Amino acid sequence: MESSADNATVYQTIRVTAPESPVAALADVEAWKARKTHPSMLFAGGPVFGVARESPDGGWVLQPYFSGLAPQDARDGLGSYFRRVAMEAAEGGDPRRAAEYQAAGELLDWEALNDLTVCGCRYRVVRAERFIRMGPDGPEPPRITDPDPSEPGESHEGLDPAAGFVIDPYDPTGVSEGILKAELLAALRKHGTVPRDVRDDSGTAAATHPGGVLLPAAFMTAEREGGQWRPGSSGTAATPQSARDGLAMQLRVMVPWQRDLTTEQRCVYNDAADRLDAERCDELDVAGRHFRIVRVERLVRVGPDGPESPRPSDPDPVPPVMVQDRELREQGVLREEEDGAEEPDESTQKFLRLFDEERRRRESLRRH
Repeated sequence: MESSADNATVYQTIRVTAPESPVAALADVEAWKARKTHPSMLFAGGPVFGVARESPDGGWVLQPYFSGLAPQDARDGLGSYFRRVAMEAAEGGDPRRAAEYQAAGELLDWEALNDLTVCGCRYRVVRAERFIRMGPDGPEPPRITDPDPSEPGESHEGLDPAAGFVIDPYDPTGVSEGILKAELLAALRKHGTVPRDVRDDSGTAAATHPGGVLLPAAFMTAEREGGQWRPGSSGTAATPQSARDGLAMQLRVMVPWQRDLTTEQRCVYNDAADRLDAERCDELDVAGRHFRIVRVERLVRVGPDGPESPRPSDPDPVPPVMVQDRELREQGVLREEEDGAEEPDESTQKFLRLFDEERRRRESLRRH
């Protein structure tokens, strides 16, 4: 990473205070230790996107699951949220509120909007840059202070630790987090590592959104190959267990499907997934492959009007759902009525069998 020394503004003021609780104090100590064991900070792929709503008390409050890989992922989630609120309002006898939220959900089906006000509440699609710490032994694993409440296989039912988090650059922070925030706010992509428009947008954002807030950490899977580490997927998970559950699904379903494994070969991966569930480990060896659950830092830039929205250079390949539907019908890919659904090909059928097998395995565990 490179650094950019922009003119300081009020949004770049970082208030550092003593931790208010023993847990916060321990977290700050762990963060300081990580600076020594994993001293390098690297960009962790592209940005992620989520939704925040403006609070009348100041700041912006995060909605659950800040993990979209494209802005449209966050818009789709926001549209679903609007419909849910509309239904609740209708059931609660508030037809005006129900109609306004329903209309907002339908609007997002057609328009790629990043900022909406509904019933006096402002909502925004928000962008966060991702980073990982690297040390001599590779990327940083989860810390003992990272929330990890869910049981194996149950993380999809757990709460997102970042839900309800308030994006406010004026909130005080610990010493270690304050130093990290200052470092990441100055970070720019190195020349030649990204297209020019991506780097130019990064410089523009440093001027328009000079402040920043670190979100609660997210997690992902990385695999070591030939001495190098690469991400197991481009997405991030809300908790370490959610990342482990994703890796277990990969071992039980995706790898056997992608590599067309025999029953005997599948047993090796199934046994590794069982070990991952039983031990809740963050390192796993299987069939000559080495995986690690990795901790991911997320930084949201903040300017005079709040948190940063998607940048022009951020990939956003899929249009809103109704626009996509119209385009597919115009291309003849979709028709109003089909005489019958086509039989899935052999590869798809195999994937569905593996997925259904895993679903039934988990349901059996819940019953016992």
